[in-house]
Amino acid sequence: MAFEGLAERLQGTLQKIKGKGKISEADVKEMMREVRYALLEADVNLKVVKEFVKNVSDRAVGQDVMKSLTPGQQVVKIVKDELTELMGGEQSQISFSTRPPTVIMMVGLQGAGKTTTTGKLANVLRKKYNKKPLLVAADIYRPAAVQQLQTIGKQLSLPVFALGTDISPVEIVKQAIEQAKEEHHDVVIIDTAGRLHIDETLMQELKDIRAIKEPDEVFLVVDAMTGQDAVNVANNFNEAIGITGVVLTKLDGDTRGGAALSIRSVTQKPIKFVGMGEKMDALEPFHPERMASRILGMGDMMSLIEKAQANVDEERAKELEEKFRTQSFTFDDFLEQIGQVKQMGPLDEILKMLPGAGKIKGLENAKVDEKQMDRVEAIIYSMTTQEKTTPEILNGPRKKRIAKGSGTSIQDINRLLKQFEDMKKMMKQMTNMQQKGKKKMKMPGLDSLFK
Repeated sequence: MAFEGLAERLQGTLQKIKGKGKISEADVKEMMREVRYALLEADVNLKVVKEFVKNVSDRAVGQDVMKSLTPGQQVVKIVKDELTELMGGEQSQISFSTRPPTVIMMVGLQGAGKTTTTGKLANVLRKKYNKKPLLVAADIYRPAAVQQLQTIGKQLSLPVFALGTDISPVEIVKQAIEQAKEEHHDVVIIDTAGRLHIDETLMQELKDIRAIKEPDEVFLVVDAMTGQDAVNVANNFNEAIGITGVVLTKLDGDTRGGAALSIRSVTQKPIKFVGMGEKMDALEPFHPERMASRILGMGDMMSLIEKAQANVDEERAKELEEKFRTQSFTFDDFLEQIGQVKQMGPLDEILKMLPGAGKIKGLENAKVDEKQMDRVEAIIYSMTTQEKTTPEILNGPRKKRIAKGSGTSIQDINRLLKQFEDMKKMMKQMTNMQQKGKKKMKMPGLDSLFK
């Protein structure tokens, strides 16, 4: 995940000052020197680093902080606030047209993941905003670009407007917008051509497309792994054709995160979405405050809750809550929980969204063994219907049969049985507490994961 090195450095630096009951200017100066090194190491733009360090320093040595009862915690809050502001402050929403269709142009260099992101964005707009998007294949130069978008459209069951590669992109876009009006598509997403580098031909074509109908959004797709190059590309595109926002791809990769921390400040354009994986649902709205929390090890419970709610059927969740309370929760229900947790994404990423996760020793390098979940599934699938419902009947011969059928050991089965019983007890206690007036549980799938 991006920011890992930066997060580790910043969290270590802030931990030193957090518990201090008294802070001097020298303490702040020393802390900010460490912060400066951490940001530069993460490939954050030098000008951005200087401004950030100055803003935090000015606020941290103010009277309100120095005379505070918890000055260390106040300084940490200032760092978080300034980090949030650096990345845009508040989440930037999509501008939808009051007279549909809303037109979104996707621009960028080759290799940034523009075509894939076009599909991901359409998927987000359909699921989250209940829109009816039309994808437009206007990249007639890159080999197989049209076919790639058509394949993505088929995969997502979304329509793609294409006229092949012998008609000009301008004409393709004109006809696509007309068809969108006729077929009542409320969003048109145009996948434009890219180049290996910025040139006049590319920019002129984008200007010509833009002139057909002023787009409501022009999203620049940039690869976060290119670091400062991503910032330079964003600046050049913005100056040449004008962009309204940035989509950062590959933010889940081995990147230092400098682009995410620099782009907003350098271009004055918001980061709208971030790509967090290869799957078609791995595009997330960018929340500066949540990202700042994650970088500083404060967790990201809102994103975690949203992930859980997106993958948990509420009616089914109520049924499971009742099963926990009455202790009628079975291994079949447990299998369903595992499936829901898997849909939320890689477990190590989910764990890092928990507040305080950064303090858990070794978690920053932890790679949750997802094969363990596969082994658990294999064990349960090897049980009979009766054994799943009443596991207490599992005697020696039955366990031996299950171990053989699942490719595991009797010790693995005993461990699972104990964890299953412990989880049931814990969940019964939790649901009973909630019945006495605490917040209603809506995400048993999540609770199962963090047993």
